[in-house]
Amino acid sequence: MPLVSARFVEVFCTVVEAASFTIAARQLGITPAAVSRAIAKLEQHLGVVLFRRTTRSMKLTEEGSAYFDQCREALSLLEVAERRITQKQTAPRGLVRISVPTTYGHYRVLPVVARFREAYPDVHFDLNVSNHNIDFVADGYDLAIRAGELEDSTLVVRRLEDASLGVYASPPYLARSGTPKTPTDLEKHTVIGFIRPSTGRTLSYLFRDRDGSRFEVPIKRCIRCSDDFLACITLARAGGGLVQAYRFIVEEDVARGSLVEVLKPYAGGSRPFSLLSPARRVPTLAVRMFADALITQARSWNATPPTRKGSTRGRVVS
Repeated sequence: MPLVSARFVEVFCTVVEAASFTIAARQLGITPAAVSRAIAKLEQHLGVVLFRRTTRSMKLTEEGSAYFDQCREALSLLEVAERRITQKQTAPRGLVRISVPTTYGHYRVLPVVARFREAYPDVHFDLNVSNHNIDFVADGYDLAIRAGELEDSTLVVRRLEDASLGVYASPPYLARSGTPKTPTDLEKHTVIGFIRPSTGRTLSYLFRDRDGSRFEVPIKRCIRCSDDFLACITLARAGGGLVQAYRFIVEEDVARGSLVEVLKPYAGGSRPFSLLSPARRVPTLAVRMFADALITQARSWNATPPTRKGSTRGRVVS
């Protein structure tokens, strides 16, 4: 009988330790459905039932309990073996697999990959550049970058930056429609919104009030884009409306004059980006060094002084 995938074993152990499929999914950075599929494939492969599940409870079977004990021992031995091998390497080599959101990949991560490859040509990369979250464990990625505040997780989380946001429009649009003075003026304008893949909802616009407190404005009258955020920038550049975007995306457009920042007194909203890696997996030297290279590069991204500080408690303006 062929060996079962170590990814499924990792999912199984996480479910047992979390005592919940939902909590295990959150800790692994995948969906509950992906966890269920992994367990189902593992049970099919072994020919046994590992869990007794009802709508209210989950309990290991006798076979499941015995299998868990053996799996934990096997995973511990694998961690020791990987650690010994990677510690002997003097130069990075091998494959690094990364999942990164589209826009952040283009403007932040891919240039770092190019420079790293130039310095270490024996390192190879598989890059998943997409706004759809991959199955971190089952697909075997070493690193992932995600936006937003992350819940407690068994993943190793390293903050890269709090990317600052601004609201922008083209000069022709402002000449035609006027310049908004406060965030409530957005109701009178065509606003370009982006649908977040993980929720299917349009992202609210984030602001800081004059006293520094954070608040958000839901987007109602808008043009909505999904999958590719750069479509929002293209629309704004063509005079299609107002767009809230990360400053690192539009800085060249602002310098050329094709986009103009508005609502500056309310600027200061931001979203965090973090680098994730599986806690149980011992990273290779190549993975460790590339992760460190990203963290080092992120220091320069964070070098811009914050616009304004204040309360982090948010409110919603309807």
